[in-house]
Amino acid sequence: MNAAAEAGLRRILAVVDLLIDAVDEETLVPALLPVMLSAVPGDSIIWSPRAGAADRPLTLPADLLSQDVRDAFAREAATDSLVRHTTTGPGTPMRRSTLQTRSEFHSLAVYADVYRPFGAEQQLAMSFPAGYAEGVPRKVCMAISRSGSDFSDDDVAAAALLRTRLSHAMDRLAPPRALPPLITRRESAVLTLLARGLSNQQIAHRLAISPRTVDKHLEHAYAKLRVSSRVEAANAWLTRGATAVRLGR
Repeated sequence: MNAAAEAGLRRILAVVDLLIDAVDEETLVPALLPVMLSAVPGDSIIWSPRAGAADRPLTLPADLLSQDVRDAFAREAATDSLVRHTTTGPGTPMRRSTLQTRSEFHSLAVYADVYRPFGAEQQLAMSFPAGYAEGVPRKVCMAISRSGSDFSDDDVAAAALLRTRLSHAMDRLAPPRALPPLITRRESAVLTLLARGLSNQQIAHRLAISPRTVDKHLEHAYAKLRVSSRVEAANAWLTRGATAVRLGR
């Protein structure tokens, strides 16, 4: 192994060591960003968690993105093929130059309004699963930018090597996924008959309980299924059933 390859391996191992020792995301990420910029050299890095509600990105340098740049990105990101690759595509490490020529990149409004202000002439981006946030699957999109030479094949390989380890670390540090709501056996029986089209009176007769008790069971089940009507409850039970809830006694 030559000296350059050995130095690159040491930088990758520094990231791995940091991930292994991490105890929470809040302290990990600020320490991780400069180490990532060493493993995959660049001028800046953007770490953008995404879940049901948009998280604010973290950057190095910390003041990389002005509010004007953030606003422009929100307006124009959908036109950026590299953003689409990381947000809705496979998220594997990708150089911008693989997706578009320099002139194609420079012709985009998102280049003039977002990337040119902080010197992002070359970019390498990827995304990876990062556990759950409030029950919603979460991913992190990460972009490393340079003003000079393009990223090499070795840079892409280093990012690919670290991507799986980053995902495992973030999944480990994420809060435990919330358990689905607990549906009682009686609520399950009521919902099953409701989904078959029975009225409350018929359900009460079938289960040997009062119609008022059926109403109460449905009231509780609606809240657990996050629905507000008989039709919604029936559809939820037919399409999701026990995958949406846990069955109690």
